[in-house]
Amino acid sequence: MKHILVYADSLSWGIIPLTRHRYAFDQRWPGVMETELFSSGHKARVIENCLNGRRTVWDDPYKAGRNGLAGLAQSIEINSPLELVILLLGTNDFQTMHQHNAWLSSQGIAALVSAIRTAPVEPGMPIPGILVVAPPPIRTPMGPIAPKFEGAASKSAGLASAYRKVCEELGCMFFDSGTVITTSERDGVHLDADQHLALGRALGQIVSSCLG
Repeated sequence: MKHILVYADSLSWGIIPLTRHRYAFDQRWPGVMETELFSSGHKARVIENCLNGRRTVWDDPYKAGRNGLAGLAQSIEINSPLELVILLLGTNDFQTMHQHNAWLSSQGIAALVSAIRTAPVEPGMPIPGILVVAPPPIRTPMGPIAPKFEGAASKSAGLASAYRKVCEELGCMFFDSGTVITTSERDGVHLDADQHLALGRALGQIVSSCLG
């Protein structure tokens, strides 16, 4: 049995747009990916560590623990041995309270990659592979989250390209989720059920090839 850690935010936690409810595991993309891996003959367990509001490396002034660096190394240690860590973060870097751009968010991803590679795993346990997934472009935010993400679409412009460049420099895998999914028309930020399905299937194929 190979273990895969998904370290992410509400897009992967599975929040249902315009609600505070959550899709079931088999509807969320990590669950869809696990099903795809089993179907392709891989014995793989997908471990979710997905926190609503998580940034790459910045704090939320209103909610504790949203800095992605906080606890990442310990999560790697807790769940080792890991075959792969999938990072899907960045959307919350562009909340209204932050004046960040795509380059700054990519540097946050670089810091997370470093934390994974230097985590204090037990002697002889492998350093896991890393797959960075760029979130899909943010649309015009709508509904209750609109004030929180005002201006996010313009601030996050070029995010996938910035992530790709960092991944090339650091030698880790990259996937642009915007090539297969879009954010919900209902709130402009999160994912509808059909998009979870599409992303889970796409990542299932990528991870299947990684597992060999």
